[in-house]
Amino acid sequence: MVPISPSIFKAYDIRGIIDKTLDAGVAHKIGQAFGQAALAKGERTVVIGRDGRLSGPALAAALAQGLQAAGVNVIDLGVVATPMVYFGTNVLGAASGIMVTGSHNPPDYNGFKMVLAGEAIHGTAITALYDAIVAHDGSSAATPGSYSTHDIRAQYLERIIGDVKLARPIKIAVDCGNGVAGAFAPDLFRGMGCEVIEMFCEVDGNFPNHHPDPAHPENLQDLIRMLQDTDAELGIAFDGDGDRLGVVTKDGQIIFPDRQMMLFAADVLTRHPGEQILYDVKCTRHLAPWISKHGGVPLMYKTGHSLVKAKLRETGAPLGGEMSGHIFFKDRWYGFDDGLYSGARLLEILTRVADPSALLNSLPQSDSTPELHLHLNEGENVKLMDQLRSNAEFPGNQQIITIDGLRVEYEDGFGLARSSNTTPVIVMRFEAETPAALARIQGQFKRVILAAKPDAELPF
Repeated sequence: MVPISPSIFKAYDIRGIIDKTLDAGVAHKIGQAFGQAALAKGERTVVIGRDGRLSGPALAAALAQGLQAAGVNVIDLGVVATPMVYFGTNVLGAASGIMVTGSHNPPDYNGFKMVLAGEAIHGTAITALYDAIVAHDGSSAATPGSYSTHDIRAQYLERIIGDVKLARPIKIAVDCGNGVAGAFAPDLFRGMGCEVIEMFCEVDGNFPNHHPDPAHPENLQDLIRMLQDTDAELGIAFDGDGDRLGVVTKDGQIIFPDRQMMLFAADVLTRHPGEQILYDVKCTRHLAPWISKHGGVPLMYKTGHSLVKAKLRETGAPLGGEMSGHIFFKDRWYGFDDGLYSGARLLEILTRVADPSALLNSLPQSDSTPELHLHLNEGENVKLMDQLRSNAEFPGNQQIITIDGLRVEYEDGFGLARSSNTTPVIVMRFEAETPAALARIQGQFKRVILAAKPDAELPF
């Protein structure tokens, strides 16, 4: 029996290591606490699902029992992609849901992504679950909730296939990294009229081929080779639980999500002129002018899928996106992040042109770094960021944005340092018009970080 640890209650979800910080006993307690929170909001039913991880069945069963012990009815969708649980909370008459998923983490991790009464919970709402567990007296509801299973697959696939129409047939390669998207993506795209080359679409919680995380270029190399060796026009990849999308062109270029957002924004703004388009602080500086040029209002916001989702609800924006690959369509969809749906919408746009890769490669871009991580001890990241925000000085004409960490905008690029909400890390990203400008901006960040923490081991 694993004791309940506050360390697994993260900013956007709950995440732990199996048999170290997370087991069936912990899952049961989380279910009971979440069930009580749902009842307090007048919710009587909770939708659950799980990804393909080996620890999923035991955790999902215990979670269901905990929910029922609170007096809540459970609808169990079985093995699904995370967006299918979100979809369930929109179409099954129950606005709360929990997905048992470790997302893109190593095989020995698992966790829970949660929607409570229609809102993705984060921050204090998640720590409140921990407080409720600690305060709980061990009692159960007088009448336990019911348990039923439901197969949502056909309804979900039909909803997308009915909404998204291709202009012409296209051959694509789809790499699911042995994550749970493999059980749905090939059928979805074939149903839309694509010819599909399947790569690692067998769901296997050991992830035997490569890590299911398209945010990292090394995980896209198999897909890049497949495009070289076949007549597929485009490569699409998913993360472990199917809520994030990766895209690769015929010539092996990776189209990161901030550039995918350009295509999506231009398309969505044809139907929603003058509306806000939301994106996080890690995105390219080319995105804001692009949104303005296409008749929208750019709105930069904090990183974090739950935070972006909440801001989307607050603003009524028809589209939001994050550099990590979470794309949120409120236009024609429900406003939750869904890699499968985003892939479908991308293909709708790209099949209108003869050469999809040429269109993707023509999107504006600069020299940029991937996410760089400065690893610190627990708690140090927050302290260091506070120090930088109050003391750091950057010479030259620049704008300093502090909505999430420190983003310094120059005429020829930007630098970002922000504290991760999930691990003791400072996340950095740099972009510039020339390699020399990139080196200059990185040099300025190096100077202010080392001034605040002389022993910092910087990743650049």
